[in-house]
Amino acid sequence: MELEVRHLRALCAIADTGSLHKAARQLGMSQPSLTTQLRRIEQAVGGQLFARERTGCRPTPLGRVALSRARPLVSEMRALISETKAAAARAAEGRQLRIGSTASRAIPGWLRRLRVHLPPGTETSLQMDVSANALLRMVADGQLDIAFVHEVEGSPLRLPEELRTRVLVRREPQFVFLAADHPAAAQSVVHLSDLADDRWMVDPTVDGEWDGLLRVLRAAGINPRVLHGDYLTASSLVATGEVVTVCQPTSRARPDMAVRPLHGDPLGVRLLVAARTERELDAVYGELEAAYWEAARQAPAYGEWLLRTGRAGDAAPAA
Repeated sequence: MELEVRHLRALCAIADTGSLHKAARQLGMSQPSLTTQLRRIEQAVGGQLFARERTGCRPTPLGRVALSRARPLVSEMRALISETKAAAARAAEGRQLRIGSTASRAIPGWLRRLRVHLPPGTETSLQMDVSANALLRMVADGQLDIAFVHEVEGSPLRLPEELRTRVLVRREPQFVFLAADHPAAAQSVVHLSDLADDRWMVDPTVDGEWDGLLRVLRAAGINPRVLHGDYLTASSLVATGEVVTVCQPTSRARPDMAVRPLHGDPLGVRLLVAARTERELDAVYGELEAAYWEAARQAPAYGEWLLRTGRAGDAAPAA
């Protein structure tokens, strides 16, 4: 049997997941089929590539040698396919910039600036997704050109090796949304202990969000009562005092809802942009940076936080 790229992908999937079951699910095949395929691969190379243990699959010394050669080949093949697809799409559709993003108040300003600065005739599309990892994978696969995502502290994103990234904000503090008549809303900065008796609402589909919030609350000695749901629903429930929820600092208050920073800024995210090339990053980064800090200046609670922490210069308009 001659080894093919699909065989190399299987080896990488087994090594990455540490499990035949998880690897089979990732590859879209049954576990018995993957087991049979692995056996044939091992027969072709003349030795065992993975040690099957109770805790999963671990590469043998021969397996590590095979993986050291397989990974770059799989990565190159993925890049070849994605770049070819992207080139074909651009040729078929004309000049197009396909943007993916997690939620951000910088998006409207970013798109407005791109319309002015991109070459004439460039069409811009936008795909929103709660999963930063899904958006990054779409860029790597050539389905998107740019991804603007956030990475929750303590929950690293799975960055495909072929992507180039640029950090927009190294650590953005996360604030809290609470009802305007909540007792803690009378304070300019809220302590987590002031929210110990509240129910929290969180969207579990947002990569890392629930894990990050749970770590912070437990570190503060709080065993939270939790509702799961999207953040549109959360806003409605916050307004009526049913829940409190984490929000971005660029969020704006409403008559029935207050935005407050948390004492000590216990929860933060990193904002970054990803593309396949540095050139693609250069084409959009400046406009995104300007749009983000414009949104920051329009959010009173964030503006006060920036002044208090000595970071007001970050949000100063570009000269």
